[in-house]
Amino acid sequence: MTIDVAFIYTSFFEIIKALPLTMIITVVPLIVGFFIGVGVALVRIYKVKPIYPLFDFYVSFLRGTPIILHVFVIYFGLPMLIDKLSSVFGWGIKTASIPILLFVLIGFSLAAGAYMSEIIRSGILSVDRGQLEAAYSVGMSTPQALVRVVLPQAIGVILPNLCNIFIGFLHTSSLAFTVSQMELLGKASVVASVNLKFLEAYIAAAFIYWGLTFLAERLTAFLEKRVTSYNRGGVV
Repeated sequence: MTIDVAFIYTSFFEIIKALPLTMIITVVPLIVGFFIGVGVALVRIYKVKPIYPLFDFYVSFLRGTPIILHVFVIYFGLPMLIDKLSSVFGWGIKTASIPILLFVLIGFSLAAGAYMSEIIRSGILSVDRGQLEAAYSVGMSTPQALVRVVLPQAIGVILPNLCNIFIGFLHTSSLAFTVSQMELLGKASVVASVNLKFLEAYIAAAFIYWGLTFLAERLTAFLEKRVTSYNRGGVV
């Protein structure tokens, strides 16, 4: 068996057409998950009652189960719930009209929130408690101290972990193909099946994933240097 190098080149440009959807499936849940993670992390740090145990369970359960299960539960369960509520309250909503992508994004976002909360919590706890006390001494409230003092320093600490979770979700986005979303790996599978050249198509897909991972790592290193310099009062 010989490898068709020309087809690797051709399939590369065919597969990369699925990049926009892949980035949506990767980036949108991470953005939503970041805000979920901040809220969950703060509740767990300050042990806010009565929601603290609920959030603790949320993090434990979603981190302890595969993301594909979250996608399937949302994909099959949420439409049933919406249809039931719609019939009871007369909303007139038909889940058949809701894009499948939305259910995928919800499932991924909930998972991202759980993972983000642990990363953010560790970042906040890594900041010296004296920084918070100093902020209080100049009249800042707790929210102001968190936003202006703690979070900027925590971001610098957690940037490598944020990069890792981006790379992880970039690779995990391939699970969306199980519910008919044509992301990179799904597109590669289709290209491979149509042309009966599986090895070449998957090699092309591998180069795309590797390129995106490489760019993410370089960007993170650049941002980490800038944030660290800023937090130390240096020139950025």
